[in-house]
Amino acid sequence: MISKYKPAAATGNRPAPLNKGSRPPLKRRNYNSPGGRTATGAPRPAFRPAFTAANNQGSLRVMALGGLEEVGRNMTVIEYNKEIIIIDMGLQFPEEDMLGIDYIIPNISYLEDKKDWIKGVIITHGHYDHIGGIPHIMGRIGNPPMFMGKMTAGLVRKRNVEFHHSPHLNIKEIDETSRVQLGKNFNIEFLRVNHSIPDCFAIIVNTPLGKVVHTGDFKIDFTPVNDKPADLNRIAQIGAQGVMLLMADSTDATHPGYQISESAIGDEMSKLFEKITGRIIIGTFASQLSRVQKIFDHAAKYGRRVLLQGRSMNDNVEVAHQIGYLKFNPRLLIDEKDVNRIPDNQLVIIGTGAQGEKGGAFLNKVVNGEHRLIHFKPGDTVIFSSSVIPGNERSIQTLMDKIVRQGVKVINYRMMDVHAGGHAKQEDLKLMMRLLKPEFFMPIEANHYMLRAHAELAESVGVSRDKIFVADNGQVLDFRKVGNQVVGKLTKEKVPTDYVMVDGLGVGDVSNVVLKDRQMMAADGMIVVIATIDTKTNDIIGNPDLISRGFVYMKENKDLIEKTRTIAKKIVKDQASNLPIDEDFIKNKIRADVSQFLFSQTKRRPMVLPVVIKV
Repeated sequence: MISKYKPAAATGNRPAPLNKGSRPPLKRRNYNSPGGRTATGAPRPAFRPAFTAANNQGSLRVMALGGLEEVGRNMTVIEYNKEIIIIDMGLQFPEEDMLGIDYIIPNISYLEDKKDWIKGVIITHGHYDHIGGIPHIMGRIGNPPMFMGKMTAGLVRKRNVEFHHSPHLNIKEIDETSRVQLGKNFNIEFLRVNHSIPDCFAIIVNTPLGKVVHTGDFKIDFTPVNDKPADLNRIAQIGAQGVMLLMADSTDATHPGYQISESAIGDEMSKLFEKITGRIIIGTFASQLSRVQKIFDHAAKYGRRVLLQGRSMNDNVEVAHQIGYLKFNPRLLIDEKDVNRIPDNQLVIIGTGAQGEKGGAFLNKVVNGEHRLIHFKPGDTVIFSSSVIPGNERSIQTLMDKIVRQGVKVINYRMMDVHAGGHAKQEDLKLMMRLLKPEFFMPIEANHYMLRAHAELAESVGVSRDKIFVADNGQVLDFRKVGNQVVGKLTKEKVPTDYVMVDGLGVGDVSNVVLKDRQMMAADGMIVVIATIDTKTNDIIGNPDLISRGFVYMKENKDLIEKTRTIAKKIVKDQASNLPIDEDFIKNKIRADVSQFLFSQTKRRPMVLPVVIKV
């Protein structure tokens, strides 16, 4: 059920953002005194159970199936009295050693026998690390109703069409005035927050034990593009009602200060458009729609046409334009076939690949001369309008080196403010905690060291250390009512959260053993030993055939190859007198002895694949 909820009238003016050095000294919360005090010294709001006393028996369990040990794969489960709600179903992009893997999704084995417990799924926003697992997961958990903003719904529907095995999704669109009752125990409200994509919401879950607030990805932006600014009054009102648990985005918890506004990036972009006389080529994330809007605005202002590159970029722009989040004249865009008819000083190209991605990413294809129409030339300016995702530093540096070698100028966020992050930095995070005044705090959505940094921030604004929970994926938080108090603890119980890897059409069929084999082949190559055996005599026919791939070049290593053949031939001959011949023993013996010999000769361990053919 969805109903419209009108926020209480704001009292007083909206608080101005706090400036460094202007805040009063912090006071520790006294959790031992009745009611306690907030970080500013005011009495902490008393907790009021969200529902009747008849419902408040049992424990509230909170667990993350992903997002607490990585950036991505975000999925949170909240459970009470055999009722479950889920927040987000994201994917994680593979690490460098996950060869051939497309992406990773959460392990949902804990949920598969609890389908009738699941009352609904809430999606905070439309980035793939929050929606990418939906087509793979929804059919396996009974396809419960889903609740999300209009922009997010458009992106989820667009992606789901590509997966024929995925069920038709029951999506209900919400906004900041919606209120949703899920089961008997969960009443959901929504708080609009700013990020790098429109229609982002923090989730307020009213439970029998108190409010649980899940921020999703957020930053505090007072001048966003095509979005409403952060509503600090509403956040403060929620805090005044009493927040039991705050689960907050930790992605930028290690970065001091405040996140810059998206509108500031537009000002810097305007200066570049005014100065640059050649083609402007911009690499950014396809989901950075606020950035795309500013680029469109500047292109129109300075008489340039725009070419979009990349399927995800085109899809996102199409969806956002259809529902009114991107505002531009369609004549601003040109088809790829017309790109060489537009003068250089009238062209902007927006594409993906600013993270140095390999394969089909636009910038990578152009720099390597593999794009069918576009090639770099002197006079071009490439703007990297995105920050560096940890782990991509070397790939991006290599890409920039290749670009400037072709006579092209490169501008990145370290040289000018051409990128604004979508995540709250330390001062924004502290402001959120001061306004919400949570009893318990759980940092989410980041690697462990970022979670720890966020936990230290929480303690610095007065959250008691014993009420801050830095959990691992799958670790269960348990909250219970003891008398008039809510008691929470981080338990030792863990539900399964190991990787479920997607490789092509296969989901979960690539195990760690398969990955290890791929890593071994990538590191040391492989060698195939083919032995043909006469079934009448059990003797080997001729010499074994050898095939080397990624190990040694056979023509230049004839001595090594011949010695390897001799070892394999001797193994088969030694077994010729045994009837019947033990094929498995021969394979295992070849694998072990050849592997040991090759390591002794080369200090490398190629994968040895023995093949026995009986004729």
